[in-house]
Amino acid sequence: MFGLVDFLKINPIGYVPALVDGDFVVSDSFAILMYLEEKYPQPPLLPSDLKRKAINYQAANIVSSSIQPLQNLAVVKYIEEKAGADERDIWAKTHIGKGFAALEKLLKDYAGKYATGDEVFLADLYLAPQLYAAVNRFNLDMTQFPLLLRLHEAYSKLPAFQNAAPEKQPDAPSS
Repeated sequence: MFGLVDFLKINPIGYVPALVDGDFVVSDSFAILMYLEEKYPQPPLLPSDLKRKAINYQAANIVSSSIQPLQNLAVVKYIEEKAGADERDIWAKTHIGKGFAALEKLLKDYAGKYATGDEVFLADLYLAPQLYAAVNRFNLDMTQFPLLLRLHEAYSKLPAFQNAAPEKQPDAPSS
């Protein structure tokens, strides 16, 4: 098993993800995805349409900057220690809900089968795990976010996203 001390040698801040490609290490979701996009350009992570490309960047940024940091494990553990489990849940749901409301508005004119059309792109790679966490970890009522709920259901049917579920990872705690 790979421990924290070992991981800190790869990524000194200790956050996931980190990608080891031979003797090269890159961390941070966005940097990893852009690295992989350059190394393996097919299928592309971004649509060729400039507006849809910009929507992908915006959606990914809403998740990575306005939602995920406010509900990540370190933050919610801190909130729980200082204010209790009820406040932790209120905190997480408040910030996830605010971001989801923005995403509903942003994507309403661009969504197809997935966030910005009928192919999986960058926005979907950010949305899928955030939606999974909202539903499975925080039990967020998704009825107020019908577009995102539909996307969550579409992602759950894709084998690549099924295989990426936290409980399917080699380091997942056994239940």
